[in-house]
Formats: sequence, structure tokens, C-alpha cells
Amino acid sequence: MRILLIRKSMFKQLLLVLILVLVSVVYTQGYTPGVLSVLFNNDKRLPIYSVETEHKTIAISFDAAYGDQYTPRILDILDEYNVKTTFFLVGFWVDKYGDVLEEIHRRGHEIGNHSTTHPQMSKLTVDEIKKELQTTSEKIKAVTGKAPILFRPPFGDYNNKVIETAQELGYYSIQWDVDSLDWKEFGVEPVVDRVLKKVNKGSIILFHNNAKYVADFLPIILDRLIKEGYKIVPVSELIIKSDYYIDHTGRQKPVN
Repeated sequence: MRILLIRKSMFKQLLLVLILVLVSVVYTQGYTPGVLSVLFNNDKRLPIYSVETEHKTIAISFDAAYGDQYTPRILDILDEYNVKTTFFLVGFWVDKYGDVLEEIHRRGHEIGNHSTTHPQMSKLTVDEIKKELQTTSEKIKAVTGKAPILFRPPFGDYNNKVIETAQELGYYSIQWDVDSLDWKEFGVEPVVDRVLKKVNKGSIILFHNNAKYVADFLPIILDRLIKEGYKIVPVSELIIKSDYYIDHTGRQKPVN
């Protein structure tokens, strides 16, 4: 019995020490994504898939890597609904469609970094990752006058090295929790049904600027979302900028 009591006492002391260490780390390092990812995700770094919010606020994003055929119509539709979104652009796309980037920016949409060559980022070295991000950042800034703060890994491919390197360069890494699968070209209704069934408070929706049916499904989805009371904002207006952690599902949550 005496041994059992000693063990319980030692366990309590150890637990107290761990709690004190935890509090010390949080308060000395700040509530940063890196620190809190370690605490809550077993050292696995995660990008932001969605955001915890009490409001019916969501973000719509478009990835642009190939083609611009439907982009002018997308911009017109967004104007018609008075909606601002985020376009994640690849460097070689910017090289080819710099005038389109300028128009996207002129119409008030946010620009995010989607790499320079659209590689599998997890297979790159730290220096290669930095080059992918910095090269495209410079291209975007040359047109818009503003460096991007959002990064979306091509193919949704990432590991700790990718997330940490992006964070070091000042980026919030962004995924999505609603994948429209518009690139599969199933038609209009499958995309509409999929998005409307999966969307929720704090969702980030993924579309592609050159999806075949985007000009057909986009107004339907926007109309329905707005009628259901959703407010649509650029990604940077949805995410929490500080004092947050990311849970095991990739949902960004405030600390308090």
C-alpha cells in the first residue's frame, strides 16, 4: 500500500512538471502554429483545411495552373454576386497570363502562391521549396505590388518540411475541406450537389479556374449559398491570424 501511494505521488509530481513545461513553452514561444501542432497533432504539421467559427462564413478558392479560358467569365460572375475570392496561382501560369493576374487583382480578389512549377513539394529539399515560393512571390508582387501570404501546395501534397518552410517564409498553408472535383468534368449537377452537401461554417471550397463547367455551376452554387445565409470571403479574411491551433482534422481553432 505504501509503495502504491508513493507511485501515485510520483505520478502526480511528474504530471505537474509536464503541465508546467507545457505552459512555459506556450507562453515563451507564443501561440504559434508550429508549437501547437506539436502539442495537438503528435508533431505532424498540418495546413488549414477549415476554420472554427460561429458565423456562416466560408471562403471560395480557385487554383490556376493551366489555361485561362473561363477566367474572364468567372470574374464576371463573381462581380454579379459581389463576391471576393482567393486565386492560388502557379508561377508559369503568371508568366503566360500576367494580364489575367492583373485583372484578377484589379477586381479585388486575393492572390495566393501555388508554387512556381507545380511539383510534389514533399519531394523537394528545403532550398528547392524556398525557391518555388520565393520565385512566384516575386512574380505576383511585380504585378500586384503585394507579396502573397497564403500558400497552397500543388496536389495537396505536403509534409512537415513543406509546412515549416512555408511558415518560415511568412505563409499560412491552406488546403480545403470541400473539394468540388470540378476537374473531373462530371458535369454541373455533381459539382453543385457535392459542394452544397459538404459546405459548413468555416469551410474552404476548392475550384479550378479552368474547369470545363465552372461558368455553369458557379452561379448556381453562389446563388444557393447566399440564399442559405453564407457570407463568402477571401481565405485570408476567414482564417485566424494568431493565437490558434490546428486540430487533427486540419480545422483551425482559436486557443481561447
